Amino acid sequence: MTANTTSSAQTLQDYLDQGLRGMWYPVLASWEIGNNPVGITRLEQQIVVWRDGDGAIHALEDRCPHRGARLSMGWNLGDRIACWYHGVEVGGDGTVKDVPAVDRCPLVGQKCLRSYPAKEAYGAVFLYFGVTADEEPAELTFPPELADEAAYSNFLCTASWDCNYQYALENVMDPMHGTYLHSSSHSMAEGDRKADMALEPTENGFIFKKNGQIGVNFDWVEFGSSGAYWMRLSIPYKKRFGPGGHFWIIGMVVPEDKDHCRVFFWRIRKVKDWQRDMWRFMYRNRLESLHWDVLEQDRIVLENMAPNARGREYLYQHDVGLSRLRRMMQKEAQKQLAKLSELEAAQ
Repeated sequence: MTANTTSSAQTLQDYLDQGLRGMWYPVLASWEIGNNPVGITRLEQQIVVWRDGDGAIHALEDRCPHRGARLSMGWNLGDRIACWYHGVEVGGDGTVKDVPAVDRCPLVGQKCLRSYPAKEAYGAVFLYFGVTADEEPAELTFPPELADEAAYSNFLCTASWDCNYQYALENVMDPMHGTYLHSSSHSMAEGDRKADMALEPTENGFIFKKNGQIGVNFDWVEFGSSGAYWMRLSIPYKKRFGPGGHFWIIGMVVPEDKDHCRVFFWRIRKVKDWQRDMWRFMYRNRLESLHWDVLEQDRIVLENMAPNARGREYLYQHDVGLSRLRRMMQKEAQKQLAKLSELEAAQ
């Protein structure tokens, strides 16, 4: 009985380490996809991404159905991609369109590859990873700071980190680390070094915050699930760093494999007219480098965590937020594994 329980727990953690399905993930910045196909690894799946003649995004398994060569090494033919090895052409839906080396090849017309629903929004490319290959994609909605482009202006910062994506999620779900790790930051040097924490449910997730201290440091964070997992927080900024009001950050993380992830952080201000132009100029010329310094501090700590750090922790009250997040993700992983087991048993 003990062996079965241990095996089940290990399977659950392995699934979580690869990445939850049934949601959208940002996979690349828009500027990273030009005329040539791009090969990526996300959720341990090799994928080729390209644009057609109208600029629309397509995404397929990065594997030619003929011999298994990487399609990302091939040619972009617009609505299809051609393998470099033997010229086999595969459409954006995964159907083989042509095998130029053979007349009347039986491969033509067959759907041989998994395709991924794609969206492009706010400077990023999003792909939907279903629990099953034929799953209809969930509706994707964004926090208002991203969705309302007329009132808000944003810049996307994205980077690859050599750590599991769960570490990156939990790092943002930990407001207390800002007081210590980022104590020399231009924006997080103030505030108490002790705090009582509280958790409040929301429509899409929950808020984890410091009691009695708001607008001083990294004092709260919101986790939301609305077709994708996202984190929202605000950092207090002095007037010399731009217009007054909240400086918002929306964060998302996509797993590459069990030991690597890609982080996406949108830096946002509510600005309009000449203040929008001034803030965007100031961000590029002064603030962006300061923000990268903060992200580097996070990266260095997370990439150098002790082996099996998550399995040897001693958590306390400041960790209620990440504990809630873990339980929620574990519950979702159990549901997805049960669905996969049912489908396997039915075959």
